[in-house]
Formats: sequence, structure tokens, C-alpha cells
Amino acid sequence: MFNELGAMMKLMGNKGKIQEEILKLQATIEKVSAEGKAGAGYVTVRVNGRMEVQNVTISPEAMALNDREMLEDLIAAATNQALTKSKELVAEETAKMATNVGLPANMLGGLGLG
Repeated sequence: MFNELGAMMKLMGNKGKIQEEILKLQATIEKVSAEGKAGAGYVTVRVNGRMEVQNVTISPEAMALNDREMLEDLIAAATNQALTKSKELVAEETAKMATNVGLPANMLGGLGLG
């Protein structure tokens, strides 16, 4: 706890660097893209670093099955997988930003700051 408090005190004198790193992080998060697949590729979902669904693709083979309930399950599974991957990527970028400003990598808890 005292180490983190010391790191926070150190940061107070480094406001410009922090603001610069936050802007870089926000720009990086905008570019994050993660994909989830379900049903052996029947459904693919792409999300961005802001946890917004960008694209959903349903294969012609999946459509030919004419099974609405299965498709709903596959869409949910692919979306959850894509969101999990996106959260992991954002957490990695946030840890890098924290390290760049002198904080412990896990101190910001994977916040996207956006």
C-alpha cells in the first residue's frame, strides 16, 4: 500500500506525461479489434476496444441449417468470446500505460479511460 502511495505522489509532479500517456491509450483503444468465433466458424463477431460490436457474420452453412435457437446461442457465444479478448487487450494496453508513467502495471485495473 505504501509503495502505491509513493507512486501516486511521484505522479503528481508528472501530470503532463500522464495526460500524454492517457491520450495515447485512448487512441490505441480505438484501434483495438477482437474477434470471437463459435460453431466451428458458423458465427464470427468482431468488437472494438470500447466493447462495441462492429460486425457479425453468419456463414451460409449456418443459415442453411435453419435453426434459430442454435444461431442465437452461437451469436451469444461468439460475442462473449470477442468481448473477453477485447477486455484482455485493453487491460494489456492499460498496464503498459501505467508502467510508462511509473505506476505498477496492475494499479489501474485494466481501465480503458475512455
